[in-house]
Amino acid sequence: MSTVVDRLVVRLEGIVGRDHVVTHPHALRTFESDGLLHHARVPAVAVLPGSGAEVHAVVQTCVAAGVPWVARGAGTGLSGGALPIEEGVLVVTSRLRRILDVDLDDARVIVEPAVTNAAVSSAVGPSHFYPPDPSSQIVCSVGGNVAENSGGAHCFKYGFTAHYVTGLEVVLGDGSVTWLGGRHADELGPDLVGAFVGSEGTLGIYTQIVLRVVPAPEEVRTFVAFFASTADAGNAVSEIVSAGVVPGAIEMMDRLAIEAAEEATGAGYDRTAGAALVVEIDGPRAECEATLTAVADRCRESGATDVRIAADEAERALIWRARKAAFAAMGRISPAYYVQDGVIPRTRLAEVLARIDELAAEFGLRVANVFHAGDGNLHPLICYDGARPGEAERAEQLAGHILRACIDAGGSITGEHGVGVDKRDAMPWMFDDADLAAFGRLRRAFDPLGLANPDKVLPTPRLCGEVPGPYRAHPLEAQGVIERW
Repeated sequence: MSTVVDRLVVRLEGIVGRDHVVTHPHALRTFESDGLLHHARVPAVAVLPGSGAEVHAVVQTCVAAGVPWVARGAGTGLSGGALPIEEGVLVVTSRLRRILDVDLDDARVIVEPAVTNAAVSSAVGPSHFYPPDPSSQIVCSVGGNVAENSGGAHCFKYGFTAHYVTGLEVVLGDGSVTWLGGRHADELGPDLVGAFVGSEGTLGIYTQIVLRVVPAPEEVRTFVAFFASTADAGNAVSEIVSAGVVPGAIEMMDRLAIEAAEEATGAGYDRTAGAALVVEIDGPRAECEATLTAVADRCRESGATDVRIAADEAERALIWRARKAAFAAMGRISPAYYVQDGVIPRTRLAEVLARIDELAAEFGLRVANVFHAGDGNLHPLICYDGARPGEAERAEQLAGHILRACIDAGGSITGEHGVGVDKRDAMPWMFDDADLAAFGRLRRAFDPLGLANPDKVLPTPRLCGEVPGPYRAHPLEAQGVIERW
């Protein structure tokens, strides 16, 4: 360990205690990656503060030493967004897991960043709930959700994390602390909360988060419909939406995803089906029943071979168990898989899924598709065997081609997993130089030293001779010949 790091460790131990500063190489391996294991780096130090005040002191210490730092929550991210910096400090917020205030009259909850989505809904139930529900909702943290603007199965009707965050206490990149927004959704002034939600830890660390919760619906009904092909299921989605119906959720799984989920859960899904649609209707009881019948009929008219309506809460939970288990269940049918995340217009579902099949055949790999069909957010799971030379690299290349297909269809490189390091080089596929320059200026406004989660989101290196990491002035920049983005 370098002298600079040795001195930093002593200061950090003085803030959080020796037991909460990790320096042993073997222990640091715990933090080398997030849920996307393709990218791994071991940090110089990991520190686990126990309060917002300790987070503030840790960041101030890093800033004073000129050492880059990265915020990490539960580590369930899927874009390498919490990938450590080898010469930097990893600030792990997992000890900040208190629910600080519950005000159901105002439909507001204030939490620390390590509180899970499921814990929020549990704290406000049964009268209210917190809609964002990624598949990892029992373990993923609200802080990480804010960083990535996560959605989940119910985002079609209820929206993303950005729609539920009204205030943030943030430790900025320069070590200062500020509050953005508050308890109300329409605070006066610029929408700085909106700028921070989805910023992937590049502007600062959240230490308190004000969330909006909503009343629980009177009735919730769920069914799964099976189709001969993903094209038929995609057409059913278009028919449902064009009819003006807004279900709580519309999720699709293809045959390979069904096979994996059924192996893991035994939920009773039809293994012979080419696709399954999980549809949930919620709202007033009388309206819910009528809408359920209408949507189920639309599925049958679009070619559904079977429609199974959950008779009770246990059966409803079983239907969702298969969908929620899809990612983890891929281990039943493949030694490894690469998760991708892209968005396309709903009307292009059949076309893009066919293109993914073509690409899979071209690269000699299997791709399982499980996604939020209602808003066109695809999550193709590229199966490969890392023990076979070149397969991991082919999987990564295939993932890039799938993103290209999403862009070509008028979509986006990410819906909720974020850019991180995994897709930063794809940013120019969507944004021109002026856009990227604007992003860079926003980032520097809150992190002028370039110490907060460097080497993420924006393509690097941006200048000839520049290397990723904390801010380093390029020689031409120092001479005033060029301007840093």
